[in-house]
Amino acid sequence: MDKLIITGGNPLKGEIAVAGAKNVALKILVASLLTDEELVIHNVPQISDVQFMLEVLTELGVQSTVEGNTIRVVNKHKTDAKVPLEVGSRLRTSSMVMGPLLARYGRATTPNPGGCRLGARPIDRHIDALKDMGADITYNSNDGYFYGHTEGLHGATIHFEKNTHTGTETLILAAVLAKGQTILENAAEEVEIDDLIACLNKMGANIKRTDPRTIVIDGVSALHGAEYSIIPDRNEEITFAIAAAMTKGDVTVKNSQREHLAAFLEAFKNAGGTYEPVDGTTTRYCCGGSIHPTDIVTSQYPGFMTDWQAPWAVFMTQATGVSTIHETVFESRFSYVSELKKMGAHIEFFDPDVPHPDTFYNFNWADRVEGSHQAIRITGPTALHNAVLEITDLRAVATLVLAALVAPGESIIHGVGQVDRGYERIEERLRTLGATIERVKEE
Repeated sequence: MDKLIITGGNPLKGEIAVAGAKNVALKILVASLLTDEELVIHNVPQISDVQFMLEVLTELGVQSTVEGNTIRVVNKHKTDAKVPLEVGSRLRTSSMVMGPLLARYGRATTPNPGGCRLGARPIDRHIDALKDMGADITYNSNDGYFYGHTEGLHGATIHFEKNTHTGTETLILAAVLAKGQTILENAAEEVEIDDLIACLNKMGANIKRTDPRTIVIDGVSALHGAEYSIIPDRNEEITFAIAAAMTKGDVTVKNSQREHLAAFLEAFKNAGGTYEPVDGTTTRYCCGGSIHPTDIVTSQYPGFMTDWQAPWAVFMTQATGVSTIHETVFESRFSYVSELKKMGAHIEFFDPDVPHPDTFYNFNWADRVEGSHQAIRITGPTALHNAVLEITDLRAVATLVLAALVAPGESIIHGVGQVDRGYERIEERLRTLGATIERVKEE
């Protein structure tokens, strides 16, 4: 296990390129199970979650070749393949292999998925939808496996009660080879899903988004190989934007996606940040003046993403006044607060008065984590100081790194394995902007 040592207080300046989107790369890798022909994927981030997914696919017979940010995968299916618990449980998206396996081979054995622990995050919505398509799926709590089989998946009309990004993608991957038409209602709108759809259509699928929240899939008999380049990662871009503003720096981001960051850019501008379009895929971020408090409510796309609220929280520690963040997507996503308090941040939990929480929140209110809160109140500005910190989940990575970059003195961040799950060579890339950051081995 490694740790990061960061000496903060330096303004970040320069140019940096956004890496490929993790949330697309993992799903397109799963799509390799849908064809026996080679799939060539470009702009894949070099992160551990990609390696974990390749290990999952290897257990299912997929052969892969990694050449920098390009991965070549071809499916050589193993009969009665099974994903070992110790492999699949490390990655929440490992459960997505179930749909393609059922569609092509009529059977699937997959472990209960892992990944960041952000609350219950039940996959029962996915399982119930696969059952509607003709699958018989049972869960064995003794061994932690889902066992599925089918005589053949068929189309169905599926209405998601709550917004589900992973559920939408899981059903798309299952429906492309199912017999007949599948209609997904209240489907998630994220641009990463549209990128997956574009890749699958290039492989021969027939998928259309007929309405912002309706996706229609007409099953085809087979898919073929393809070559595809995935979109840049929006989460990386907002991290670099906030880093520029917090450190009073000036950062130009290449591979920018302004058209997909409307909610963030509006909040960033309201907070006193400045962004300047350089060209269609390049944006300059800075903040020369004071930072203003904001009230943020997370929501599904095209709203303010839940993935952005943790970095935004550390940004608001530098605002003059009181800011609030109300998390509505997940029931437990403030694990980073205790670490920011170590650095002197003034943050308190509270629960907003919501008349009908069962319908207002995107999770099942009755199943929320005991003792969790849905909002925080941040009072600033705070002169953050250095500290020894522990990363608990992927999005806390950006938060604690940002805090350490702005705090004078030397901070030590443990749990760097979480950094590698979602950010490619983050310390090397930040150093190009003038950050004093070093990765060292734990003793």
